[in-house]
Amino acid sequence: MTTDERTAAAAPRRGRPQGHGPGFETRRDEVIDIATTLFAERGYSGTSVSDLTAATGMGKGALYRYIESKENLLVEISARVMTPLVERTREVCALEESPLVKLRLISEAILAGIAERPDYVWVYEHDYRYLTGTNRTRFLAQRSAFEQPLLELGREAVAQGLFRDTDVRLLMFQFFSLHKQVAQWFHRGGGWGPEELSREYCRTLFNGFAADSADLAAVERRAAELRP
Repeated sequence: MTTDERTAAAAPRRGRPQGHGPGFETRRDEVIDIATTLFAERGYSGTSVSDLTAATGMGKGALYRYIESKENLLVEISARVMTPLVERTREVCALEESPLVKLRLISEAILAGIAERPDYVWVYEHDYRYLTGTNRTRFLAQRSAFEQPLLELGREAVAQGLFRDTDVRLLMFQFFSLHKQVAQWFHRGGGWGPEELSREYCRTLFNGFAADSADLAAVERRAAELRP
């Protein structure tokens, strides 16, 4: 990744604007939470600034003190989904472990993020197309910063004879697709936590991808030992 790409992938600056009191960030977080709920229910395009002012109890001028623009809400939502996931992926990829163990840990991180903020993930996945200009460039760079290491792990798994020799992009698209679908139904409950879902998903995927039967019990043991 180039220096420019790393800069583009960085999360937006979150420092308190000059002249605002210590409660500013707390209230700003509340505004972003409210907006995320509205976007998840109505869609970004279906939510007007008037809807945001009504839901937050603010006038338009006061609202813009916190969010700068409606599009900036998508920037913040995307950053809150992707920044911790990119950081965790980097931590995992630095481990001296099997690519299967690393994929298993990243899988659980994805699902934990969905469990913690399902509305955020829903908006991130469905409304990113409304980002424009530099905001869209930053979004794509950050998504690439997450996806590229997973592609490399897939290639490692093929090279080590753990996955069958096939187009790794297709394998990883299946990995991404299965996990992304969780945001559509996780909020309805079901009693499954990220750890259980990740174990079952990876069992299905790894057996399907495998050159031979993978030692999934060993993968689970290492995942449990390395779980933060």
